[in-house]
Amino acid sequence: MTTPGGLALRKPGKFLLAIAAVAAVAACTLPPSTPDLSQGPFAPGIDPDKPAVDGLEVGHRLMAAGEYELALEAFTRAALQHGMTPEILMGMGSADLGLGRLGQAERMLRKAVEDAPDWPEAWNNLGVVLMERGNVIEARAVFHRAYALDNGESDAIRDNLRLALAKSENPDNNAPIKEDYRLVRRGAGDYRIRKTPRSRQEQ
Repeated sequence: MTTPGGLALRKPGKFLLAIAAVAAVAACTLPPSTPDLSQGPFAPGIDPDKPAVDGLEVGHRLMAAGEYELALEAFTRAALQHGMTPEILMGMGSADLGLGRLGQAERMLRKAVEDAPDWPEAWNNLGVVLMERGNVIEARAVFHRAYALDNGESDAIRDNLRLALAKSENPDNNAPIKEDYRLVRRGAGDYRIRKTPRSRQEQ
């Protein structure tokens, strides 16, 4: 097909196809549709109706994983929400023990048993710290109290008492006793502390 001036024109069908192709490419390069800003320009916040993560549970899980610094942070956040309850005090003291901060751990755990004198798990964990600090005689009495309050139901508390008794009955020049004291938590089993080097421990 030619124009009066002699110029050749493409067939209408092919010309229309070319226009459609160009339009399709242009559509792909257009910016996305305008977002809905009816709720404001910022990302949605935390839904207050959803249940919050229990900071205590997070702390205990981190303790079991040996992440004592992170566990201490989790217990500290829980304290901001619940206050310094005996359970939070015990969690923080246990984390301090894992970090080798024995003096701080003892202070936290003594406060826990002062606030909750009938709580065997707190007494047990205080006994573990006392053993780590070399206060064997007091630790043995503390484990006895934990065992009595628990009615002998906890294997961990019973084993800790047995180890403390054996330690107190054997002078240092005798064969060493393998120490494997266990921390316990309320209604959720126990976990062992991976000890830090003595050079890092607070005396």
